[in-house]
Amino acid sequence: MLISNLAAADLRFTIDPDSLGFSDTSELLPYSLPWIGQERAEMAAHFGLGMDQPDYNLFVLGEVGSGRSSLLRQAMQATAAIKAVPPDLCYLHNFDAPERPQALCLPAGQGRLLRQLMTRMTKSLQTEIPQCLAGQDFKAESARIEKTYKDEESKSYAELEAFAEARKFAIQREAGRMVFTLLGKKRHLLTEDEVLVLPKEHRAEIEQAEQELRAKIASYFEKTRPLERVMHDALAALLRQVVKPLLNHELQGIRDGLITEVKDHAKLGAYLTQVMQDILDNLEQFKVSDTDEESRQEALSKVLSRYRVNLVVDNDGLSGAPVIVEDSPFFRSLFGCIEYQTENDMLVTDFTCIRAGSLHKAHGGFLMLHLRDLLTDDVVWEKLRRLLRSGKLKIEEPGTALTPITAVSLEPEAVNVDVKITLIGSRDEYYELQERDPEFARRFRVKVDFAESFLSSPETRRASSIFIAHACQALGLPHFSAAAAARLLEDSHRETDDQSRQSAIFSRTEALIMESAALCRARASLLVEAADVEAALRARISRHNYPDQRLQESIAEGDVLITVHGEKVGQLNGLSQIDLGDYRFGFPLRITARTYAGEDGLLNIGREVEMSGPIHDKGVFILQNYLSALFPHVAPLALNASIVFEQDYYGVEGDSASCAEFYVLLSSLSGLPLRQGIAVTGAVNQHGEVLPVGGINEKIEGYFRVCETAGLDGNQGVLIPYRNRRHLMLEHKVIEAVAKGLFHIYTAEHASEGIELLTGFPVGIANGTGNYPYDSVLGHAQKTLLAYRRACQMLEHPKEGRKHLR
Repeated sequence: MLISNLAAADLRFTIDPDSLGFSDTSELLPYSLPWIGQERAEMAAHFGLGMDQPDYNLFVLGEVGSGRSSLLRQAMQATAAIKAVPPDLCYLHNFDAPERPQALCLPAGQGRLLRQLMTRMTKSLQTEIPQCLAGQDFKAESARIEKTYKDEESKSYAELEAFAEARKFAIQREAGRMVFTLLGKKRHLLTEDEVLVLPKEHRAEIEQAEQELRAKIASYFEKTRPLERVMHDALAALLRQVVKPLLNHELQGIRDGLITEVKDHAKLGAYLTQVMQDILDNLEQFKVSDTDEESRQEALSKVLSRYRVNLVVDNDGLSGAPVIVEDSPFFRSLFGCIEYQTENDMLVTDFTCIRAGSLHKAHGGFLMLHLRDLLTDDVVWEKLRRLLRSGKLKIEEPGTALTPITAVSLEPEAVNVDVKITLIGSRDEYYELQERDPEFARRFRVKVDFAESFLSSPETRRASSIFIAHACQALGLPHFSAAAAARLLEDSHRETDDQSRQSAIFSRTEALIMESAALCRARASLLVEAADVEAALRARISRHNYPDQRLQESIAEGDVLITVHGEKVGQLNGLSQIDLGDYRFGFPLRITARTYAGEDGLLNIGREVEMSGPIHDKGVFILQNYLSALFPHVAPLALNASIVFEQDYYGVEGDSASCAEFYVLLSSLSGLPLRQGIAVTGAVNQHGEVLPVGGINEKIEGYFRVCETAGLDGNQGVLIPYRNRRHLMLEHKVIEAVAKGLFHIYTAEHASEGIELLTGFPVGIANGTGNYPYDSVLGHAQKTLLAYRRACQMLEHPKEGRKHLR
């Protein structure tokens, strides 16, 4: 195939605004926003979200800005809307083991109702129980019980007092103890000194009487203490008898107010029974006291706090299942936590300090996480692995043991969680996870793969226009005319370097929408036009192209040697691209080659000084093999050759210069000069076929700016691979120069086509003996290689060499 010179129409894909079917994007607002070019991902997402079986979590892989997060969130919300509302989750005091609060699941809204009812009950009891205890019936019965006890106690005390008097002792009660004193003849109290002066026989009688009195006092207490216990039991029973109907009424109101057909109905019933028993056991705290009322209130508050309901997940008012997006998946925010307070140099807590995490809140629904966030904390990662394996979530505080002060910890009851997790990550992260943790990866059986680009069609262009319309509405921006929308879509093709494909990274399009709309508003217009989009693109380039500008200036000032006029032997301009992440640009590099007789073969100077990457080195080796294949009858080649990228101080990678390297080698071997106005890019394989390369538009435009600065004379241009034709989305300035014949875009399928363009000589076709025509590029190169061989032979065998020369 002969080399082709592309026409201006071949250099860019242009969209006719009339083909879009609207005058401005406001007409597209009634249409819903589709998954543009992501049919595979959409199908996978709906499949995964609809699977209720375990381990069918979703792993969403794609580039940032592809809409992977927003589209999945919309899909989750749509699926969640038709699912049942999950239950509320409460934590309650455990009367049997306070350090292990118990979990209670109630239908949505019932958790809040239970909390309200329990709060109302505690307030009511604080008023009604004291009122019951202040009633006349209760007071009368309490007085009767106390009187019965006091009568019995007074009778026993009178007997004790008479017994003491008979033995000359006075007895009295002091703070629950019995104090007795010996009486004299005149019934006065004897002192210790008076007792000591009494006769020995009399003292012995006193001691005997004292022993008898002590035994009588012990008998008294043995008789009255049971009576006291009976009295207290009777009073407690009376208290219970009076208060129990009130408690039954209150607790029955709670039971009636809640739906009984719940999973944890038995647990709720047992809890309310324990609440009643605990209140009955602490009725004394409800009695109003004239003394130490502050202490009583404090004790009562402590008792009532046990009846609070800690509603950690409240789904009241929720329609459908929850959709949670956790952007900060720390341990506490993801798995829940227990809050602490400091009291007397100790961390204390109770069940009311339990807080739910995102996994609790997402129960019955969906949770979105980003893999990169999870990978920053091994503890979170391991906890999530265990959760996915067991389905049980337990709130714990892993760092409590490391605190400098003692902590009173809790062990809240674990709960079952049914959450479908959507994990967002890149392709590299996805495949790394497959290798690093296959067990974890097995829990994410649904792969939602977002494409970076997609084939363009009238349907995708209309869908993209709908995206523009919705973006304008969501951001409060003026709408785009059809011409402006067409220019945005053309930029999407430029982003992929493909006339047939659009970019799926819509974040860039959205940014360009905002920047174009800002320029539209600056000129006080109500509709964004194509000129606004063009201006926004130019402004964006201006903000980022300082490195490109400096390189262009260094070429124009002669610091970097680039020749775009005339012809040179063994010298050619190759095309390179620099990708800074936020900006890509191309610029030319001079490639030179020197050849001479020898046996070292092809030397890549960049490789020798470790300034070239493995892909570039691979291209040079392929080039060397292809060169040897062109001259099999002269092999092995008696050749020393060197190739270098001149003034390259940062290193080179990639094989896109191997075609240019081949041409400078042939030029050096043949002695035929190359046109310096034609820059070359393309990779060559072992059969001489020219392979497509990346960054083709930036490379062409970078070289065009150099030629424009030096002066376009109609002889400049670039030679690119034929297979790169559909990748052309060039600037209008380049296209205009091509249309005027000032610049040329040539394409070649085979390396031989390019050498004819660059030298003006035919490449040459080998005859039956393997020799090339004398007046061809390969013929001249062959002549040089034969001369190199003879020179090497003369060095090895001087006599045979002279004989051969004669």
